[in-house]
Amino acid sequence: MVLAVVIVIVVLLAALLGLGAFAVRRRLIQRPGGTFDCSVRLRMPALRAPTPSSGVPATGTDGDAQLPSGSAPGPVGDDGGKGWVFGIGRYNHDAVEWFRVFSYSPRPRRVLQRSGIEVLHRRTPQGQEELALLSGAVVLTCLHAGEPLELAMSEDALTGFLAWLEAAPPGQRVNVA
Repeated sequence: MVLAVVIVIVVLLAALLGLGAFAVRRRLIQRPGGTFDCSVRLRMPALRAPTPSSGVPATGTDGDAQLPSGSAPGPVGDDGGKGWVFGIGRYNHDAVEWFRVFSYSPRPRRVLQRSGIEVLHRRTPQGQEELALLSGAVVLTCLHAGEPLELAMSEDALTGFLAWLEAAPPGQRVNVA
C-alpha cells in the first residue's frame, strides 16, 4: 500500500515537472518579444487542379501571385485537416523562428528567412481544418526556398507578418499576395 502511494506521488511530481518545463520554455521563447501563435503544415496534401470557378488564375497577370505548376489552392479529399502542428513564431532580425509548442527543445524547429518566403495565397480554414486550427485563424499558402508550406495565424498576427515581409531592406525581393 505504501509503495503504491509513493509511486502515485512520483508520477504526479513527474507530470507537474513536465508541465512546468513547458511553461518555462514558452516563457523563455517569448521573453525577447515579437512572438505570435502560428501553426505550420509542412507536408501539404496534393493541390487540386485549377478550375474556371476557383477564382484563382493559373498564371499570374499584372503581378498576381502564381501557384506552382498551375495548381489552385486547397487540399484534395478529406485530409485537409491533417498535418497541422501548433507552434510559436518569433521574429529574429530577417527570419522567423518557429518553435513547436509541445517540445522541450530550446531550438527552433524551422527558421524561415524573409528573403526566401513567397506568399502565394490567403484563405480561411476549410472543412476539418477548422477543428485542427485555433479559431479565427487565416491560412497562408507559401513557398519557402522553393518548398511548399502553409502557415495559420490570427488576423492580427497575419497583419504583422505581412508588414514584416514588406518591410524588407531595399534590394530584397518580396512577394506578398
